[in-house]
Amino acid sequence: MIEAVTGTPRRRRPRSGLVLAAALLATMGAVGTAGAASAQPGTGGPAAVAAGPTRQARVALPAPSGPHQVGTVSLHLVDTSRPDPWVATQPDRELMVSIRYPARDADRYPLAPQLTAGEAAAFPGQYLNADDVPLDRVDWSATLTHAHQGAPVDRRGGPLPVVLYSPGAGDPRSLNSTLADDLASRGFVVVTIDHTYEAPAVEFPGHRVVTSVLRDQAGQVGNDPAKITALLKKVVGVRVADTRFVLDQLDALAAGRNPDADHQQLPQGLAGALDPDRIGMFGQSGGGFTAIQAMHDDPRIKVAADLDGLLGYVGDDNDSANPSTAATDGVDRPVLLLGSQGDDIRTDPSWGALWDHSTGWHRDLTLSGSTETTMTDKESMLPQIVRQLNLPPDTVTKALGTIAPTRAVAEQRAYLASFFDRWLRGTDDHLLDGPSAAYPDVEFAG
Repeated sequence: MIEAVTGTPRRRRPRSGLVLAAALLATMGAVGTAGAASAQPGTGGPAAVAAGPTRQARVALPAPSGPHQVGTVSLHLVDTSRPDPWVATQPDRELMVSIRYPARDADRYPLAPQLTAGEAAAFPGQYLNADDVPLDRVDWSATLTHAHQGAPVDRRGGPLPVVLYSPGAGDPRSLNSTLADDLASRGFVVVTIDHTYEAPAVEFPGHRVVTSVLRDQAGQVGNDPAKITALLKKVVGVRVADTRFVLDQLDALAAGRNPDADHQQLPQGLAGALDPDRIGMFGQSGGGFTAIQAMHDDPRIKVAADLDGLLGYVGDDNDSANPSTAATDGVDRPVLLLGSQGDDIRTDPSWGALWDHSTGWHRDLTLSGSTETTMTDKESMLPQIVRQLNLPPDTVTKALGTIAPTRAVAEQRAYLASFFDRWLRGTDDHLLDGPSAAYPDVEFAG
């Protein structure tokens, strides 16, 4: 598919992160950027990063827009019912999740970093979707979220609705902190999931860091459609199993128990604060696929939003082969589709199938002038990096399109919050009823 974003035609990114990963590996011969040393996949400990230029970019994330302060805690969850599907020597499946929530007295607690020290050290050598940025020239450890570590939960509004988040293939759970912090500031509990051995790096307690094995498997796939389908089915299957296990642990947390494998002390008020009957999910790219498929498979998820994620096991956006069961069966609960420019129910066969077969409420929106990458923290981060490192200005438009970053962030926040407010809280601002002059880049495709 060809799309005019910078004024000249360019090849659109495949919306399957795995296909993009394979393409990057084939064209670059390595992951990340020259000058950054890679960690061995699946090994513990931070990756060594070669010495680079002394000047490093430092970036800030936009402040949340809701009335609440935000707190956060990361939990170590261990699923003893299944071995790790990516590393045969691991007898249990281990996950790290971050929980954001409305907080009180948060100023007494430090802001959480976007990446832990171990994750930040490994990131330049592990991250696939570099967007022409020299990753070793960014101080990844310096970026702070707007969530305060360990702050008490604000429970004045009663049990809190819950929203899960799954990232794009090859992305860390922290790469949508902008949306996670914002939803928490509006009164939601937001649970972001790292899919271990798929994310670039995941740091577990004790400073144990494991890195991706998926990138090597994606590199072996090449352009073989059968291999692409098989790997995508495995990825989504693992992600859905991860999600359902996290739901089990949230049930325990809602009941007042502590699901953390190391029994770390929870923030005051977190145990028993969640409403297990009001759970939604959203995700970006492969995470959007995960959200819809998980809702199809698990009735505990009441609503789901897909930010530009295909719903088929294919490498080409236009390929109608190998659709997911979510697409062919449809779903009976509310769904929000938010596509980048050119991606909607008319152009994506898997989205069209979901639309035709779903009996629940559904809405399809398009963010004009955007790309898939727009729907991550990179919408805010990349312009700052380009400016500080004096990179070519078209680095931004190639990756993010022509939409103004501040508008893109505000529009995503507004429509995502409107969706979850409507279906998890029963409050309707009618933003999803039709086009709004306040958000001119949002087009209603269905």
